[in-house]
Order: sequence, then C-alpha cells, then structure tokens
Amino acid sequence: MKQILPTHIVSAAGVVVNENNEILMAKANNVGWVFPGGIVENGENIIDAVKREIMEETGIEIKVGELFCISSNTQKRKGFNGVKEISTIVNMDFICKAIGGTLRNSEENSESAFISKEKVLNMIEAPHVKERFKAYLEYNGRPTYLEYKRNPEFEMNLKRKI
Repeated sequence: MKQILPTHIVSAAGVVVNENNEILMAKANNVGWVFPGGIVENGENIIDAVKREIMEETGIEIKVGELFCISSNTQKRKGFNGVKEISTIVNMDFICKAIGGTLRNSEENSESAFISKEKVLNMIEAPHVKERFKAYLEYNGRPTYLEYKRNPEFEMNLKRKI
C-alpha cells in the first residue's frame, strides 16, 4: 500500500510590543482584531515569515524574540480558488519588539493600531485568536501548546505547557 505523508500548513504570528508596552493589532477582514501573522511561504524560514507578514500587514518592522505558543487547528476544511481541501494548520506565535516602520493598513486588514495590553483580550472576537493571546499573557518561559478545531463551533481539545 502506498503511504501518503500528512500535509500541514505552517503559519507564524507575532505579539508585537512597542516602547509604551502596547500591542500591535490588525483588524483582519475575515475574523476581526488579531495580532498579525500568516502562512510561511515555500523556501522561507519561520522568523523571516513573521517579519514579512507583520511588515506587509501593518508597516511595522520588528525584532523576533521568544516562541510563546504552538497551536494546531486539526480540522481539515473545504478549500476555495481551485484548492479541494485546506490541510491542518500548525501556527507558531512569537513575542516581538517593534523597531521601526510606519503604521498602516493593508489589503488584509482595514485598521492597524497599537492597543493597551489591558484592552486587547476584550477586542479579540475569534476564540482561537483569544486563546493564543491568553497564552501570551500566561507565558512564563515555557510555551503553551493548543490543539483545537474552529468549525462549525470552536472546540479546544488540548491546552498544556511544553
């Protein structure tokens, strides 16, 4: 029997902190307020992907720091634009520092802003983004691992320190 290797989309994001201890947020067109990030492209390393995605989405240049969360959306879903099925997603979230750039919007988000850390959790509507931000707030030097499914309803299957 022919073995088929599993396929995972790798994504990376950053909680970007500025000199006022505010968090960089983007109002994404599909899920509301998020900390920015996206899919790692073929041939790209994860650190460069975080830098590229945050620059593309918000105009902010960053320094990538510690990994605070690894999460898996283990639910395959129907694809679009000629793609039959979207694979499971493995996401890596990093603590980042803003080091330059000019804040702006992009094709993927209608608004970008630095927000007080105390207000961020209440702004996030998407449960999977909220859980990942909670992992940032709870970070104690050990990353959190999350496993969840998003559709039709959010379902957390595993949350633990690693």
